[in-house]
Order: sequence, then C-alpha cells, then structure tokens
Amino acid sequence: MIRLFTGRALRPSNISAVHRKLNPFACSSSCGFSAQAAIQTQQNPSSINEPCSHFDSYMYGSLLRHCIQNVDPISAMGLHCKILKSGNCLDLFATNILLNVYVKAEFLSQAELLFDEMPERNTISFVTLVQGYAQRSQFSEAVGLFSRLHREGHELNPFVFTSILKVLVSMERSELAWNLHACVYKLGHESNAFVGTALIDAYSVCGCVDFAREVFDGIRCKDMVTWTGMVACYAENDCFQEALEAFSQMRSVGFKPNNFTFAGVFKACIGIEAFDIAEGVHGCVLKTRYEHDIYVGVALLELYTKCGNIDNVQRVFEEIPKTDVIPWSFMISRYAQSDQSEKAVNLFCRMRQSFVVPNQYTFASTLQACATLGDLDLGKQMHSLVLKACLDADVFVSNALMDVYAKCGRIEDSMELFEKSPNRNDVSWNTLIVGYVNCGDAEKAVDLFMEMLENQVQATEVTYSSVLCASASLTALELGTQIHSLTVKTNYAENTVVHNALIDMYSKCGRIRDAHLVFDMMNERDEVSWNTMISGYSMHGLGMEALKIFQMMKDRGYKPNTLTFVGVLSACSNSGLLDQGQAYFSSMLQEYGIEPCIEHYSCMVWLLGRSGHLDKALKLIEEIPFKPSVMVWRALLGACVIHNNVELGRISAERILEMEPQDDATHVLLSNIYATARKWDNVTAIRQSMRKKGMKKEPGLSWIENQGRVHYFSVGDTSHPDTKVINGILEWLNVRTRRSGYVPNCNAVLLDVEHKEKERLLWVHSERLALAFALFRTTPGSQIRIIKNLRICVDCHAAMKLISKIMQRDIIIRDMNRFHDFHDGICSCGDYW
Repeated sequence: MIRLFTGRALRPSNISAVHRKLNPFACSSSCGFSAQAAIQTQQNPSSINEPCSHFDSYMYGSLLRHCIQNVDPISAMGLHCKILKSGNCLDLFATNILLNVYVKAEFLSQAELLFDEMPERNTISFVTLVQGYAQRSQFSEAVGLFSRLHREGHELNPFVFTSILKVLVSMERSELAWNLHACVYKLGHESNAFVGTALIDAYSVCGCVDFAREVFDGIRCKDMVTWTGMVACYAENDCFQEALEAFSQMRSVGFKPNNFTFAGVFKACIGIEAFDIAEGVHGCVLKTRYEHDIYVGVALLELYTKCGNIDNVQRVFEEIPKTDVIPWSFMISRYAQSDQSEKAVNLFCRMRQSFVVPNQYTFASTLQACATLGDLDLGKQMHSLVLKACLDADVFVSNALMDVYAKCGRIEDSMELFEKSPNRNDVSWNTLIVGYVNCGDAEKAVDLFMEMLENQVQATEVTYSSVLCASASLTALELGTQIHSLTVKTNYAENTVVHNALIDMYSKCGRIRDAHLVFDMMNERDEVSWNTMISGYSMHGLGMEALKIFQMMKDRGYKPNTLTFVGVLSACSNSGLLDQGQAYFSSMLQEYGIEPCIEHYSCMVWLLGRSGHLDKALKLIEEIPFKPSVMVWRALLGACVIHNNVELGRISAERILEMEPQDDATHVLLSNIYATARKWDNVTAIRQSMRKKGMKKEPGLSWIENQGRVHYFSVGDTSHPDTKVINGILEWLNVRTRRSGYVPNCNAVLLDVEHKEKERLLWVHSERLALAFALFRTTPGSQIRIIKNLRICVDCHAAMKLISKIMQRDIIIRDMNRFHDFHDGICSCGDYW
C-alpha cells in the first residue's frame, strides 16, 4: 500500500485512476508510462503488461532513469503504479532511482512516503531525501535525516558530507561546519576535493578564512572548482590581495578559470582598487569567451562603475545577454545611487520594452530614482506596476514606495502604506521618521521614534540622527540629552553620523559648549563634522571661534566645500567681520574653485548691509551672475530696517513682492521702516493692503520647556494659569532694572501711541513673559532657555543683559536669526545682531 496526495490508503487499482486524472494524455494501460520510452528500452513493448518475472528490476530502473532524463515525473508515477500491481519487485538500486525522480520533480510528500516504506535503505536513499528537503528549504528535516543516517550506522561518504555542508550554508548555520570537519577528519575524507571544497565554502560564509586555507592546503588533488572556492573565499572576506595571489597560483599550475573564478577576481580588484590588474583579467575573460556570462558581466559592470569608466560600463552592458533581470537591476540601481535618476527611469522603461520581468530589487531601485526626482506621477505609475506584480508586500519595495510619497510631500500616503505593510523593518520606521522630519513635523517624528522603541525595533544611526534633528527643530534639549544617553547605551555614541547630529542638536538648543565637547571627543571627523561646528558657532554669534575651527579644518587636510563657506560667511556676517568675510568670499573661486551660490551672496549682502555699506550691498546684488532670489533681497531689506533707509528698503520690498506677493513678513518690515521714520500714512496704507489681501502679521511668540512641557507666550498674553505671578515678577524686574540704569527704548514700539503706553507694552513682550515664568518655575542658578519666532527687539536685548546680571542667571534666547547668550550683563553677540 502507498499513500498519495489525500493521505488515505489507496489500492493499486485506484492509483491508476489518480494518474489518469493527473495526466489525461497517458496511455490507456494501467502502467501509464510512455510507450515510446518502453520501445527504446526493450524490443518487446507488449511485455509491459506481463507479470513481474518478465520485467526485472534492472529494466524498471532503466525506465525510471529515462523519466529523470526527460523530466517526466507523471510517467514515473504511472510506472510506480505498475510496479505495485506487479508485486513491487524493485530492488534498492531501482527504488533509489524512483526516490530521486520524486525529489527532482519536487513531489516531496510522495518521496517521504516511498522512503518510509522502503524495506531497506542505504546512504544514497538518505542523501537523496536530504537534497529534497534542502531544495524545499526544509533545513531542520534535512539535518534530522542526517542525524538518523548517522545513528543507523550507514556509511558517511563524501557524498553525505558535501550534501549536509550545503544544507548548513543554506540555513545560515555554517559555523556548525566545525563539528562536521572533525568527523570528516576522523574518516579520512579531508583530502577529498569534493568534501574540501564544501568545507571551504562553509568556512567562507562564516568568515573563518584561516580554517578554509588549512582545508585547501590539505586537499591532495585540487581541481578548478577547489581553486575557485578558495579565490571566492578570500574575495568574499575582504582578503583581496590573497585572492589575487591564489588566482595567480591557480594559473601557474595550469588550471583555466571559469566564470565564478573571474567574478571573485574582479571583486578582489575592486576591493584594493587594482584597476590595471582588472583590465588584464578582462583580457583573459575575452580570450576564454566568458564575456557573455551573466556573472562575469555583472562583475565587470561593478568594476567599471567603481573606477568611474562610464563608457566601459555601457559597452559591457550592451554586450552581455540581457534576458536575465540581474544586469538590468544592477545598472538601474547604480544609476539611482549616483544621482542619475533619469537614466535609471529610462533604463527601466527600456527593460520593460525588452519583456524582462522586474523583480523586487528592480522596483526598489527605480522607486528610489522616482523619490530623488520628486516625480509623484511616475511614482504612482510604478506603484500600479508593483501591485500588478504582487510585490507590494515585499519589504524593500514597500519601503521604497513610502520614501517616494514622503519625498513628494504625501507623507499621509506613506503612513497609510506603513500601517498596511505586513512586513516592516528598521528601514520602514526610519523612512517615516525621516519623512516627518523633512516635512517639518518634528513632533510626529519623535512620537514614531517612541513607538518604534515600544515595538522593540532596533534603532540605527539613521534613526538616531533623524530624531536628534527633530529634537533640534523643537529645541527640545531634555529629549536630545535622553537620546544622547540611548546612543551611548546602544554603542552608537562613537558613530560619526550620530556625533554630527549631536553637535547640531546641542548647537540649536543653545548648548554650544556641549556641542564643542562632543566635537572634541570624536575619534573620526568628516566634512560634515567641521561644517556643523562652524555653523554652530556662527549661529551663536561667535565668529572668531568659527574661523578658528575653519583654520583647524584646513590644517588637518580637509577640503572646504560649498556648505563650509556658507558657515564661514554667516559667522562673519553675524559678528561684523567685514574684512575677513570679503577675503573668504574672494578666496572661494580663486583658491578652492567654488562658484558662489545664492546662500553665499545672501551672507555677503547681509554682512555689507549690516555694516552700513548699503550701496555696496546693492552693487553686489547687481553683479550676481544669475537672477537674485528672495533670500538676497530679504537680507538687504533687513539691513535697511536696521539703518532706517526708507528708499532702499522700499525698493527691496518691491523686488520681494514681485516674486512673492503674499509674503506677510515683507509687508511688516516695510511697515516698520515707515513707522520708524514716522510716516504713519504709509504704515496705515500697508496695513490696509494686508487686510484686503487677507494677510495677517505673524504674532510674536516665545516658548520655554519646563519638566517635559512646552509653555507658549504671546505679546500681552494673559491666558497662562500663572499670569498673576508673571505680572508681579515683571513689575519687580521693571523696578530693579531701572535702579541699575535701564532706560526704556520706546522706538522699539512701532505704534502711534502715548509714551507711557509704549513703556507698558515693552514689558509685556513675549520673551519677557517667558523669562518671568522661568524665574519662578526653574531651579535658582540654572540656565534659562527661551525660543522666539521673531527677531529680539533692541529694548528687550538691553533688559535681558541687566536681568542676567541682577538675577545671576545665564539667559539664552534663540530668535529667528541666531542665539543670544546673556551672562553677567554681557551678550555673546557683542550687541551686533
């Protein structure tokens, strides 16, 4: 009796019926095997229906081998039915052949049943079923069967060891090869080339290169496969020089390399950038006619991509066969990763025209190109193709789709994909966190980070750097310091990317000393590290310290880039370092070959304008080789506000409003210029114009973090629960500052009201309300940090200096432009802002 498909016992007579259902074109006889095959095997075809004595086991074995050769499992099943009806006269040899037929046809359940019902088994029986389990990825069953083979005392020959070693590699447990190696050694198979090559492969996967070399040296008769295995072992484990030496030795003893050998050698050449050697190997490839092999072709593509020879890359790609998806995916991914997104998309379209079916890696790379281009329509089309290919559940593809929607401003769609995704990894979480940070929703990014930790997903350097960026945007120092602690606990504190994010976070949260401490503790720095530290000092108005860092950067051999000079020129403009700023601006093109961009011109216009050289600033704008942006004219307008230049301010405002008619800040600044000049009619006209356009002045806001909560204050705010205490402290501060020499600067109030009313309005500015709150809610002597959405006024600046001295408190205020660090009556800006 044998069990087939249904799990129920079937009589031999019923098996033929099952076979007919499976193969309606089978011959009418109950055996069901091909008559033509029978004729080729035996001269008398009619004898197939005769008793078993006329059809011995050898003939059945021949017919079964014929089924294997012709990949005909259905005929084999029919023949199996005939054998059962005839009394099951197969010997062990023929039964093993039948078992092999089932395994090769992936009829694993039938193979298991046949194996279980075999009256006797040998090593071949076990190994055949082990291979069946391996090809179906049932690795535990394969290892269990190997253990049973060993327990039952069957021969452990080279065939057994090569099969089980391949299973260990496939199940990613190659470190267990050490245990098998001992058994191999005891049985004297260590010199066998087949076993040795399998051991080399296993040791290669787990990184035990020295053990692999010992095995290699112990093999007596090395063949080409053995040499190739050793070359690949060295190449895969970054022993690139050793790989090339092994390749040279292989050639010297007379073995000709195959496609896998060449692939390993090219990988080694790339690893040590031995591009001249690689070109010689390429010549060898051409001589041996392997240039059209898919593995060699992809290795050559990787080689010429790394050495930057685009012409050779394209030539190799055009020459190799392109019926397989691998070369297409490789080229698309390289284009997408090297800022050649349009080429990546075009190549994907060409691939579709060639009727090559894309896989998950092709889609992921093409979607990456769509995200870089910010092409939402193309991304949607790709999404449709992904759904048709049923690859939307693949984690690589779903992550790439989320990235497309996030970078195209559709973060809600990214979130929807994330929530529906059955497969998520750390990249999925990072994609969303980065997406929310980039779209300005730092609070949501932090919430996602908390949820990620609750789900026990391991954070990476991308996670920490992104959430630190969110903390910097929120100026949430307490959160930033907690994340810093997490990086230390998870061993990311030494990571350069995380360090750079920490410098940025501490700088933007007003802790420039802590930022410099992190900078000093770095073992490895890159250009971003130096640029971030320079920008940090610039933001705090510490121009000379920023220039010192810049000089250190050059002394250490780092080459300044575009962003470096943005930080340097910003530092000069924030500190009034006119001569140095002009010298650095001139050196950009002359010494470093860097063409100034709009950010550099904006810094220079602000530097010249703030220093009182408004005419020079205007002249510089006129000399810009491209159309000046809003940013440049805003810098000039800001300088006009400071120096009360009504006419030039009007011109600047007109230029801005030509480009951005709905810019409320420009209307307000122009109104302030007219108010300072006492041109109240013009002020009224501007405000009426704003009302007609439905525009409102952005209200002045200040906020402060205390015990994990953020408290907001607006001008004249009376909504806070502690308003009475705040007003009492402000009255007391008014008296104390006046005793210390404070004189209200009513010019800061740009309203046509009485002098006394102006004095009252000065003391209800949002930053003073926040300061009064902090004085009674924070620990005496601790640092006070206030964030403001507008530029701090002249009177508040003077008052803060006096209060810092009276109260003996460090007060840090971050306005829309920079930080002001008030300490003992002095501000870090040197009264230049």
